[in-house]
Amino acid sequence: MKEPEVNLESSGPLERWGFQHDLDEKLSLTPEQLLALPEEDATCELVDGQAVPKHEPMSPKRFHARLQPILWRILEDWCSAAECPKPRSAHTEWAIVLSRQGEPWIPIPDITYISNERLPIEAMADEPCSAIPELVVEILTPEQSFGAVLQKAAGIPRVWIVDPQAKSITVFYPDAPPKTFTGSQAIQEDFLPGLKVVPQDVFAQARIP
Repeated sequence: MKEPEVNLESSGPLERWGFQHDLDEKLSLTPEQLLALPEEDATCELVDGQAVPKHEPMSPKRFHARLQPILWRILEDWCSAAECPKPRSAHTEWAIVLSRQGEPWIPIPDITYISNERLPIEAMADEPCSAIPELVVEILTPEQSFGAVLQKAAGIPRVWIVDPQAKSITVFYPDAPPKTFTGSQAIQEDFLPGLKVVPQDVFAQARIP
């Protein structure tokens, strides 16, 4: 039997690679299928068994684009320094393979930091992160809510939600209420030893008005 033809001009990125579905419903994929999608064609997260385009229905705005590399550089400079107690590296848009309530869970945070303690150098490969990182950072766009963004990072010890509109960084802990940092309030703690992030400095570097 002849395979049905796919109109490459009118179909979406997932349909072009053979994943047909009702356009009114999210696409159901296995983790293997999700991770096999070509990087240049679709960036999807696996949420509750569904493949969801990372930036649907919104797309990153200017503030997001300015803040992401600056926050990445701050984390990278800290964790790659010779004197860092928890060395490793920071990453942007790196998929993390997790499990929540027995279901596969593959978020793609804006920024991820994981130490050698959690993912040894010899285990590093060009593939999704296979261990739970210490920290993920998500930068809000006007269309997003704290709850929706935080849900994607469930089970990660530290989650920073960066709000460009409020010029704030809210830190979520597994065993304490979240705390919002603004202005000159420095984010410092023993869990990330030697790291100091001051919100007003971050937003000034990003030239957020």
